Amino acid sequence: MNTRTALPEGVISLPGHEAHARGVLDANAWAYFAGGAADEHTLNANPAAWQKLQLHPRILRPVAGGHTRVSLLGRSLAHPILLAPVAYQRMAHPDGEIGTALAASAQQAGLVLSTQASTPLEAVADAIRNDPDRGPLWFQLYLQHDRGFNLELIHRAEAAGYEALVLTVDAPCNGARDRERQAGFRLPPGISAVNLSRLVPRPDPARHPHQSALFDGLLQQAPTWDDIAWLQASTRLPLILKGVLHPDDAREAARLQVGGLIVSNHGGRTLDTLPPTAEVLPEIVEALGGSLPVLVDGGIRRGTDVLKAMALGGAAVLIGRPYIYGLANAGALGVAHVIRLLRDELEIAMALSGCPTLGDIPADLVRRARN
Repeated sequence: MNTRTALPEGVISLPGHEAHARGVLDANAWAYFAGGAADEHTLNANPAAWQKLQLHPRILRPVAGGHTRVSLLGRSLAHPILLAPVAYQRMAHPDGEIGTALAASAQQAGLVLSTQASTPLEAVADAIRNDPDRGPLWFQLYLQHDRGFNLELIHRAEAAGYEALVLTVDAPCNGARDRERQAGFRLPPGISAVNLSRLVPRPDPARHPHQSALFDGLLQQAPTWDDIAWLQASTRLPLILKGVLHPDDAREAARLQVGGLIVSNHGGRTLDTLPPTAEVLPEIVEALGGSLPVLVDGGIRRGTDVLKAMALGGAAVLIGRPYIYGLANAGALGVAHVIRLLRDELEIAMALSGCPTLGDIPADLVRRARN
């Protein structure tokens, strides 16, 4: 495992971090962090969809005194960039989730910690608790088969100071990840989902030979809309649903009065051939009519992508793989560098588009490329 803490020479962009990390991570870790489901059509379509959108700027607009601030869930954020939940970060660098948290805090970025973090949720919260300028700290939740354990995990997150729960709703089972299977992926010794260590094994119901291990086994306890109401009654934290792609699901979430939505296709890691999030985002925003904040992840690699997401009605964006590549390259410093690069590029894109603030984005800033 790489233990470098100095920025690699010549890396000046998020794609540059990715290219460098390819030579740093071993084949096992690269397959896990970089791979997607099946033929990886969605994995590749996500960044391509942002690139196909064109910016249509205005000129000679006054932009002095501009800023990147946004308001989200009652908080003022210095910028609209958050770090998406990614599991097992100590597999990328010994700094792991602590390094990521320190970098996010230093760069005022929001952080969503994974249920499957390789560092206890309390330790991550403690590392940045006393920074008054940090961004929001949220906890991502995969509902487990044991409701009592779910309650314990939620209460731990509340007690540690997490400010929202992010429920992943698009992955009741893993996708068919060919790259991981070809690499024979396995967690290295000493790395595990430590926050799930007290979870009792899932009961394996007796099945007839003709029954499915998936449909008649694992999915017997998969979450449904009924669990959303139970979860809301079980926590004082706002609940954000991550993995929404269909307008009807967005409307149902609004009916249940959740705190927000994240338009996400799980970075192309679950079901392949899903639409890219850049194409889905405006459909979800239109369906909700401003009733809920809508965030988006998937393929964001440039500040222009962030600006496009905001122009399409997004409240904020999340990045996943890019900061993991930064972590692999230089630990906490690498993560901070990724966030800073993206924020700097966002400011440049705003200035060159005639938008001093994100609230000044005109409706026609983004258009589809003409074939």
